[in-house]
Amino acid sequence: MIWSKEETLSRSEIEEIQLKKLKETVRYIYEKVAPYRQKMDEAGVKPEDIQSLRDLTKLPFTYKADFRDNYPMGLFAVDRKDLVRFHASSGTTGKPTVVGYTRNDLEMWLNNVARVACMGGATADDVAQISFGYGTFTGALGLHGGLEKIGASVIPMSSGNTKKQIMFLKDMGVTLLVATPSYALHLGEEIRAKGMDPEKDLNVHIGLFGGEGMTEPMREEMHKVWGEGFFCTQNYGMSELCGPGVAGECQELAGMHINEDWFIPEIIDPETEEVLPPGEKGELVITCLGKEALPLVRYRTGDITRLMYEPCRCGRTTVRMENISGRADDMLVIRGVNVFPTQIEEVLLQIPEIGPHYEILVERKNRLDVMTITVELVDDRLLDSYSQLSELEMKIRKGLKSQLGLATQIRLVAPYSLKRFEGKAKRVTDLRKDGL
Repeated sequence: MIWSKEETLSRSEIEEIQLKKLKETVRYIYEKVAPYRQKMDEAGVKPEDIQSLRDLTKLPFTYKADFRDNYPMGLFAVDRKDLVRFHASSGTTGKPTVVGYTRNDLEMWLNNVARVACMGGATADDVAQISFGYGTFTGALGLHGGLEKIGASVIPMSSGNTKKQIMFLKDMGVTLLVATPSYALHLGEEIRAKGMDPEKDLNVHIGLFGGEGMTEPMREEMHKVWGEGFFCTQNYGMSELCGPGVAGECQELAGMHINEDWFIPEIIDPETEEVLPPGEKGELVITCLGKEALPLVRYRTGDITRLMYEPCRCGRTTVRMENISGRADDMLVIRGVNVFPTQIEEVLLQIPEIGPHYEILVERKNRLDVMTITVELVDDRLLDSYSQLSELEMKIRKGLKSQLGLATQIRLVAPYSLKRFEGKAKRVTDLRKDGL
């Protein structure tokens, strides 16, 4: 089902809407947001200089640091009395990123989430269990509101309490699960550990996943745990942009459709900040159109992807972004080699003897970078066979050497011995600053 006619417009119609909204947004942000007006003045650009979509490149970028420098509400364009909702990031690396919504912002947001839910196969007949943590995180309330808008029944379960999660999945006839991919895998494992087969004993046949990326091998792992009939998609967003609802995969699984009448995407070289042509991989930059409380122009997301403008077989004509291959700030440089955790995951999930959970530890020993990857065995009986363990370790090392171009250390541990995550999984620990 396609939720909105704006998803099927011609390229010229899409760009006409974008240009009109871009001019309005630039004028609005210049008048209402002092820090951005200062940036534009320093760049020597005025609102009237924006006469085409190509003129977008004249505008300065917005960075995560701008939120920290203007914490909590210095980037807002409306008075507090006009706000009906606040959200914020976790703030694990400093002060949280605070975002706000007017009533119109909420309506726009939830309509975009409704589009994304429909892309993933959700309908008014679904019973949706939301296993995101509720609170200032935008994911739970965003998917909650979007699913209600299309008419689905919503169970606001929140994260954790896996025993109760499973009970509700069964007793309430849940058909759609909202979660992070890592928690969905954990939930499926626990269901099987109780002697149940999710495909036979439950009605869950759709997964709408977000909060962290999902590689293709992880999607295959999801099918192993939940069954071949389990259709799962991922969607994209971040609190600064609105929350979930920026983009989502359709049932063709050919990239995530961006809601272009509300967001203009660009791809830049993260080092030179040069705009790259369609099809080139780089950092995603998003300009938000029509936001009242927190308008953003050329926001550097830090996510690495590429854009595909060819129409999709689903009937949507909006540009698609390739599934995120990593974050510019998550990239590890190991002995001069650029490594993304997703590259490691793709190798690990193709090896049947090990499970989908892993940890990456990077240390500096004797002035050299050392990366140790800890993975769980599927069958703990392997721990009793030194020769089989050595053979498996060599197989993993060989696969990673082929993918990454560098040697790694492997640590094999018993099933269920690594930490499970209810929210976004933390896979990497980099201790190099603590060693020589």
